[in-house]
Amino acid sequence: MTDPLFLAPDAARIREARPGHVVMVTGDEARHAVVVRRVRPGETVYLSDGHGHGIHGEVVGADRETLAVRVGEVLTAPVPPVRFTVVQALAKGERSDIAIEALTELGVDRIVAWQASRAVVRWEAKSDKGLAKWRATVREAAKQSRRLRVPEVEYESTRQVLERVRAADLAVVLHESAAAWLSELEFPVAGSVVFVVGPEGGVSDDELATFEAAGARPALVSDAVLRTSTAGPVALAQAQALIGRP
Repeated sequence: MTDPLFLAPDAARIREARPGHVVMVTGDEARHAVVVRRVRPGETVYLSDGHGHGIHGEVVGADRETLAVRVGEVLTAPVPPVRFTVVQALAKGERSDIAIEALTELGVDRIVAWQASRAVVRWEAKSDKGLAKWRATVREAAKQSRRLRVPEVEYESTRQVLERVRAADLAVVLHESAAAWLSELEFPVAGSVVFVVGPEGGVSDDELATFEAAGARPALVSDAVLRTSTAGPVALAQAQALIGRP
């Protein structure tokens, strides 16, 4: 079984760690490791700052408030030349959770929660609560998949998403009416790629027209109509294969 990964709240300790150093993790993450996961001295674990830096080492101390790890190996996840943002429309039930968990496991760099016009779920009055839940879900997914980088998670209106689309090196709206396949688009060798994923009811005609006017390209990733929880991960996996990003 792969050793578990935990996030260290003091990022500087991870960045400055060297073999032989002892890194301490305290607070909720230490309690989760010791009480919930039952990590004990002598076992080995990964620690990460969530920003691409990590260590692998032996647990030398464990109690309810503290996890102490002696550094055996220092790890770094390089910043990829092409960074992917998925604008994920809010969805009812578990659909959003399924989408952002899979996107995190696949290595997305940023997830944007989007209040699409056809979204049944509304965050206007409770965006802080919804955003906190998404960030917690993404953190746990990054830990489960042993990724050293935790994706950034933000909440944006359509106007803000349009600004992101305009600034991207390539922006793609996943839409069933598109004439082009994702594989037919030209991806940048470096820079930012943005995917826009609609809710269960899809991206509206007005939204699609607005995104196209801002420079986005409609594209297909399947010959079937995918659910909102599936479309983003499928697009991300295809794009990574197309550009050769591991």
